[in-house]
Amino acid sequence: MASHRRPKQPSRTRVTVLTTAAAAAVALSANAANAAPSEKPSKDEVKSKVDKLYEEAEQATEKLNGAKEKQEKLQKEISTIQDNVARGQEELNDLRDSMGLAAAAQYRTGSIDSSLQLFLSSNPDDYLDKASTADQLSAQQVDALKKIQEKQRELAQERSEASEKLKDLSSTRTELAKKKKEVQGKLGEAQKLLNTLTAAEKAAIAAEDARASRSAGERVDLGNSTAASGRAAAAFSAAQSQLGKPYVYGATGTASYDCSGLTSWAYAQAGVSIPRTSQAQAGYGRHLSMSELQVGDLVIFYGDQHHVGLYAGNGQVIHAPRTGTVVRYESIGNMPFQFGVRV
Repeated sequence: MASHRRPKQPSRTRVTVLTTAAAAAVALSANAANAAPSEKPSKDEVKSKVDKLYEEAEQATEKLNGAKEKQEKLQKEISTIQDNVARGQEELNDLRDSMGLAAAAQYRTGSIDSSLQLFLSSNPDDYLDKASTADQLSAQQVDALKKIQEKQRELAQERSEASEKLKDLSSTRTELAKKKKEVQGKLGEAQKLLNTLTAAEKAAIAAEDARASRSAGERVDLGNSTAASGRAAAAFSAAQSQLGKPYVYGATGTASYDCSGLTSWAYAQAGVSIPRTSQAQAGYGRHLSMSELQVGDLVIFYGDQHHVGLYAGNGQVIHAPRTGTVVRYESIGNMPFQFGVRV
C-alpha cells in the first residue's frame, strides 16, 4: 500500500529571507533602470575650466620666464668673473716671469732662495706676513702681488657665490618646468572636454570669445588718444605690426609671443630694454590709474600681475592673450585691471 505524505511546508524564516531577497533584487533592478548616466559638463562649465587652466599656465610661464632670465644673468656674471680670474692669473704669472730666468730655473729645480720662495709662495698671506724680509723685492713688486692676490681671493669668493646661486636657480627652474608640465597636462584634459562638445556648443563658445575681444583683422576704433612719449609710440607701432601672430608660451617673437614677450619685444624695437616678465615690468616705471593711461603705456592685469599688454587708446589694449589666440586688440575691461606703467 502506497504511503501518502503531506508536502513539507516552508518554514516562516525561509519565506521571510526569500521575500526580502526578492524585494532587494527588485529594488536594485529599479535603481539600475532609473540611474542616470554621469552628467557631461555643460558648455559653460567646460569653458570656465579651460579659462582657469589657461590662466594657471600663464602664471607658471611668467615665473619660468623670470627664472630663465635670472639664470642667463648669472651665467654672464660667472663668465665675467672667470675672465677676471684668468686675467689676474696672467698678471701674477707675468710678475713671476719678471723675476728673470734664474728665478724660474730655481723655482723648477726647487733650489730657490728664501726671498724668491716667499715671492712665489702659494700662500699669499704667509708671504705678505713675511714680505718685509724679502730685501731683494721692490716695494712696487710687493704691492703688485698683494693687489693681485687680494683680487684673486675676491673673485674666487664671487665665483663660488655665483655658482651656488646658479645651482639654486637651476633647481627652481626645474621645479617651475614641472609645474608648467602639470598645467599643460590639465590643458590637455580640458581639450578632451572641449572635444566632447557638439559643433553647436563649440560655435557658441567661439561666438562668446569673439564678442569679448576683437579679431586681429577687424578695424578697431582707438579714438584720438596720444602716445605717452616717442618711445611709447614706437613700441605701440611695433606691437601693431605683430597683430595676428600666435600666442606661444615663452615666445618673444617674431613668429609668436607670450604676453610679456610681446611687450618686451615692442619696446626693444623702440630702443628701450625692459624686463622680460610681466611682474618685473610692473615695477619698471611710474604707476598709473586707468584715467592716466596713454597709448604705449604698459597695462598690468590680475592681482599677481601675471599678464601685461600695451594701451591702445579708447579703452582698448593690444596684447597676446593666451594659448589658442593671436596678438589682438581687446577691451581693457575684460580683465582685472591693476595699474598702468609708464616706461
